[in-house]
Amino acid sequence: MRLSDFWRLMDDEFGAGYSRTLATSLVLAEVGGVTAAEALGKGVAPKKVWQAMCKMQDVPPERWLGRDIAPKES
Repeated sequence: MRLSDFWRLMDDEFGAGYSRTLATSLVLAEVGGVTAAEALGKGVAPKKVWQAMCKMQDVPPERWLGRDIAPKES
């Protein structure tokens, strides 16, 4: 997972504003007892951080890959 995918998933699940608040304030034990932003800054894989966030926030597993987006029609 790329960092841009992490932020897209965060924004889709929690909203663009709240996702930034969560990433900088919620401590995730699963990634070393730091926030998501700190973990990413330390080089923890975005996928691992995303999964830790999902578990901590009780995001249903069926949404861990993101929401379904309908393809654009030409």
